[in-house]
Amino acid sequence: MWCVGVDAGSRTIKAVVWDRSKHEVAARGLVNQGIRQAELAAELVQRLLRELGAGPGDVARTVATGYGRTHVVHADQAVTEISCHARGVRHLHPDARMVIDIGGQDSKVIWLDPGGHVHDFVMNDRCAAGTGRFLEVVAARLETDLAGLGEQAARSTHPVAISSTCVVFAETEIIGLLSARTPPADLAAGIQRAIAARIGAMVGRRAVPPILFTGGVALVSGMAETLALTIGHVVELARDPQYTGALGAALIAADQAEEARARAGSRPRNDVPGGA
Repeated sequence: MWCVGVDAGSRTIKAVVWDRSKHEVAARGLVNQGIRQAELAAELVQRLLRELGAGPGDVARTVATGYGRTHVVHADQAVTEISCHARGVRHLHPDARMVIDIGGQDSKVIWLDPGGHVHDFVMNDRCAAGTGRFLEVVAARLETDLAGLGEQAARSTHPVAISSTCVVFAETEIIGLLSARTPPADLAAGIQRAIAARIGAMVGRRAVPPILFTGGVALVSGMAETLALTIGHVVELARDPQYTGALGAALIAADQAEEARARAGSRPRNDVPGGA
């Protein structure tokens, strides 16, 4: 039997199939988010199951998380991304004490206690500044993608300061800087620093290493190092940073399936339908 975790983010939908017998990831995949969220999530999970020679009837439990978790209609339960990212990161990095997650439309800082449970968190979900959307807007203006943005930032010699804290105003500021012939590399590095400053404000004086970095923005080269310089502590890139939420959801589903099996096994025989 398998358990499935689905992370329906604002930009992509990720899914992880967990093998309950081997205690490992059996399959994973992602698709771009769209207007057919429920269908896209279901099609992704069905594809992964087919690759394993399995079907929906072989899934013990499914947990959904992320921006569009309520639209994953085939899920047995929806769980917040805070809990799922914490569970996924702690599984991959047992010593983790803090998680920085930067996704398409929000960013989060999660503090974990020594046992790996969520102790506290802060979240920026009201403004695109400090998120992947901010980087996408800048990348479009610089006629590149997120990977290219990271490469450009690495070539910067004099990162510019981006004073605006709103994406709309920042874009206007960037247009003005480009008109003034500011090198794109210096703009790219300046934006990375601006995002890091936003996250640094969320962290405050509460940085607790080891710090793990997750989310799609974690894949942008140089971003972890820029965060580390701002926060004053090493920021480690989590393994498979785009999948930590989906992995955490799959692990929570597996925990729930095991608990249900344990309860069923502990019931008196005469409580079992059809029993003596």
